[in-house]
Amino acid sequence: MLDDYVKEQPIVYRVMKNSINKNQFSHAYLFELNGYSKGLDIALAFAKFLLCPNNYSNLSNCGNCVQCHNIDTSNFLEIKIIRPDGQWIKKEQLDELQRQFMTKSLSGNKKIYIITEADKLNISAANSLLKFLEEPPEGIIAILLTDNMYQLLETIISRCQILSFKKNINSNQEKNSLQAIGKYLYNEKSLYESFIADVGLSYIDEVIEYILFLEKKKEETIIYKNKDFLEVFNDRQKLMVAFDLFVLYYKDVLNKLLNIESSYFCDYEQSLVEVANKNNLKQISEKIKIIMKLKVNIKYNLNANLLMDKLVILLSEV
Repeated sequence: MLDDYVKEQPIVYRVMKNSINKNQFSHAYLFELNGYSKGLDIALAFAKFLLCPNNYSNLSNCGNCVQCHNIDTSNFLEIKIIRPDGQWIKKEQLDELQRQFMTKSLSGNKKIYIITEADKLNISAANSLLKFLEEPPEGIIAILLTDNMYQLLETIISRCQILSFKKNINSNQEKNSLQAIGKYLYNEKSLYESFIADVGLSYIDEVIEYILFLEKKKEETIIYKNKDFLEVFNDRQKLMVAFDLFVLYYKDVLNKLLNIESSYFCDYEQSLVEVANKNNLKQISEKIKIIMKLKVNIKYNLNANLLMDKLVILLSEV
């Protein structure tokens, strides 16, 4: 249950506990997971805590609880989990959720829906969710899970209480930059191993060199760097990886500004400090949003040269 996560996520745990103890819980939570692998597990533990009539957060106080058993076996009607249907979360899934949740709760006075990989909401689904968040029926609580918060609509983000997770690192997890980044990018073992053994370091070095030049020279990057950059990232899949690396790098710059340990580029502290010294929190957040928005265009075969030119111009204006 929730107490199982007190050591791994002490800050998030404390916020969750206080929200119930003070009866000040939000109608919508956004879990920015930062690569934390147990996002759905802790979301379900939080849901159990919210729904428990006694507000138990551990099993030692709880007997043979039918409610928790039904949640664990996906037989509890007051909790619904929405996952991507293929590549995207679709409007039909949100419409079905709303139809189901408009009926009165059969148990207690709360209903909870959890959206995994919320950054994969398509435009129609995102707009449908936004309407649900703008006028939430009483007793309905949303929990959105994402590693890419800045790919969500700003209007959705603004309606949620954001809980930013600490990436959990133990002896069985990758600790250097190359491995941490590879693990984030690739779930498939063969792709991960290929990245580590072949192109990973060259890709990382190319992206950092590009960012450092852009931060210093602004629009001159179009003339002096874009051609060489696109010779390395010369197809759609490689360019998607480059944009993912841009986002991860700027997230670590954000961590640096917040005095938080780097999650991915821990072997490149000097460059992170250099970029952090040129920006404030608002600027880095805006740059991440720009990169995430432009990344979507790669899927639709937008001309790569025009895309990189636009990236440079927009980032230089921040």
